[in-house]
Amino acid sequence: MRSVVTGGAGFIGSHLCDYLLAKGHSVVCVDNLLTGNPDNIAHLFGNERFLFIKHDVTEFIHIPGPVDYILHFASPASPRDYLEFPIQTLKVGSLGTHKALGLALAKDATFLLASTSEIYGDPEVHPQTEDYWGRVNPIGLRGVYDEAKRFGEALTMAYHRTHNLDTKIARIFNTYGPRMRINDGRALPEFMSAALRGKPITIFGDGSQTRSFCYVDDTVEGLYRLMVSETHEPVNIGNTEEISILDFAKEVLQITGSKSEIVFQEFPTQGDPKVRKPDITRAREILGWQPKVDRGNGLKRTLEHFRKAIAEEQK
Repeated sequence: MRSVVTGGAGFIGSHLCDYLLAKGHSVVCVDNLLTGNPDNIAHLFGNERFLFIKHDVTEFIHIPGPVDYILHFASPASPRDYLEFPIQTLKVGSLGTHKALGLALAKDATFLLASTSEIYGDPEVHPQTEDYWGRVNPIGLRGVYDEAKRFGEALTMAYHRTHNLDTKIARIFNTYGPRMRINDGRALPEFMSAALRGKPITIFGDGSQTRSFCYVDDTVEGLYRLMVSETHEPVNIGNTEEISILDFAKEVLQITGSKSEIVFQEFPTQGDPKVRKPDITRAREILGWQPKVDRGNGLKRTLEHFRKAIAEEQK
């Protein structure tokens, strides 16, 4: 099998490259390194079944030879990134998805879209099921990411219906683990980095908003099972164990042994979801998948990565 992973130098993308190689695939990683990190894939450069191509997927994608699977993960994925790169985020979700789908059609390859729980917006349904259409502000600051992913889903289904292309849509919920950037801007990197530096942990609002965190190994396993499945409907990939942001910050303090204080600030942007928890009934029934790594063990594994990253930063 030969697979193309766009955004393959990113957090989830790089773990996906590892997983596919371990399954015996040849992997072509395509990334323009806007938010991806070559250090995430440096250990793969000596592998004869791994090829890295630095390329912006909003431009025509040329991959010589046969391709069996295309996994489209190219996109800024944290609020800090897509607020800094709003136009690039919209372009990669639209033009990039179009180019990746065109490659899949030309190669007669299975296409998997990395969508997101953010397509549900600030939800009125809890937990979120795949048949919920969401509540998104298209002109809000977060809309550049939310609407890019929603358009990507529509385009993916259009290619499936029009060209009978074998497509999959993964709605990925909050995922964490090694290789997250320490300046990522999402809750876990912000909390863990602050705790390890002995700086205050900042919580926006009163901390009652909830999230559900899935360890990256579980997420990647779910993505692979979806990739080789027969379904074309969107599938939620995430952990159902919900926790408030305030309690999550306290967990990080406990696991790091930090004495950092918790401080509260107003939300910097509107539209931050108040709740986030996937209904994974479809993933259980169709993929036979559910998360295995509990948050305590996942945080311990992630802590080692952040300790090394902070140490490198302070040299």
